[in-house]
Amino acid sequence: MAQKVGLPEVRERVGASHGITDLARKLHFYNGWAPDYDQDVAALQYRAPSLAVDCLIRASSALPQPALILDVACGTGLVAVEVHGVDGSPGMLEQARARGLYQNLSLCTLGQEPLPSPEGTYDAVLMVGALSEGQVPCSAVTELLRVTKPGGLVCLTTRTNPSNLLFKEALETTLQGLEEAGAWERLAAWPVDRWELATAEQEVVTSNDANDIGFISGIIYLYRKQEAAQAPGTRPSPQPLASDPTCIDPSC
Repeated sequence: MAQKVGLPEVRERVGASHGITDLARKLHFYNGWAPDYDQDVAALQYRAPSLAVDCLIRASSALPQPALILDVACGTGLVAVEVHGVDGSPGMLEQARARGLYQNLSLCTLGQEPLPSPEGTYDAVLMVGALSEGQVPCSAVTELLRVTKPGGLVCLTTRTNPSNLLFKEALETTLQGLEEAGAWERLAAWPVDRWELATAEQEVVTSNDANDIGFISGIIYLYRKQEAAQAPGTRPSPQPLASDPTCIDPSC
């Protein structure tokens, strides 16, 4: 059972996780952190999972019903909405399995091995919180695209706090390259000011909103994989997802 700790201890632990760039050490850290992970990220008001699901729901008219969804780097299952999940940490998968919401869970260290699914398996693929230095590399994005069905959706997130800006730049280069190659099209890129509480003062992003003091920012990307062939009767484009196409955050 998780032992409740104060916010300073939570900030120290989450900050330590952000500072680990070696993948083997990162996975070892997550295995030990798994029992306390949910309460820790709740204390930091971590909003990415719920916002990413909301993003996908807004575009759900483009998906068949029921849709088969893959949650990559699923962690303890904060995203779970009757989906398949993969993660590189056995401890995290154990916590996700306890939720009873996943139809299937698999152990996979994305970036070191391919996803355990054939090409074009899923109607939608999500990856929330794992794209950052020392976790899942930008090069793994092509694996997400591979297992997505033609016309399917891919939803990704990353932090935009100062220590992650170089990774974000590299990620956007990868995303843009795939779009220029005709592999997919961008439907949205939504910045979020109140991503989670910062673990260090230098990570706080300057905001004009007094309520945002102490938070870091992040961004949610939504893409649609190119159809295998453009022909009459192909799936129509999703409807607009929000009145403000630049922001999914209700506080904007």
